[in-house]
Amino acid sequence: MERNLTHIALFAALIAILGLIPKIDLAGGVPITAQSLGIMLCGTVLGAKRGALAVLLFLALVAAGLPLLSGGRGGIGVFASPSVGYLVGFPVAAFVIGWLMERTTLAAGPAATLASIIGGIGVLSVFGIIGMSVMLERTLPEAAFLAGAFLPGDLIKTVIAGFVTQGLARMRPASLLSRA
Repeated sequence: MERNLTHIALFAALIAILGLIPKIDLAGGVPITAQSLGIMLCGTVLGAKRGALAVLLFLALVAAGLPLLSGGRGGIGVFASPSVGYLVGFPVAAFVIGWLMERTTLAAGPAATLASIIGGIGVLSVFGIIGMSVMLERTLPEAAFLAGAFLPGDLIKTVIAGFVTQGLARMRPASLLSRA
């Protein structure tokens, strides 16, 4: 139990640290950040339940007012911004990624990349597009067009998640809790 709590806290901290990388603001009001890489790693390394719990801890800290989102954003107000769909989708994406990792027989690297594409891009985009549509008062196709700007960077993040997960599987197989 104590080990699980430590992993959950460490991965919540990892997501926060990835927020220190300067954000790139887009016209739609949703920034490009490295934090979605942390979401992907939560699922690929910790698995479904622990990964989602790490993200929920991170979001609780953000809601409490800590400036942990990229650009130093925090507080309950971020949940009323165009980013809300992505924020709500973070724990769901981590859960889906972890769930897929726990059930696939592929090697860790390819499994992590594939799971990150499905959960970290597919699932997260669905939530993000709906959130942008509602908050920006745009149609779903218009919001999907705006969200398309994230795709190249997200694909790079899925490959990075695959390499990191594969490296952990080789160097410290016991640390890959999604495969335990």
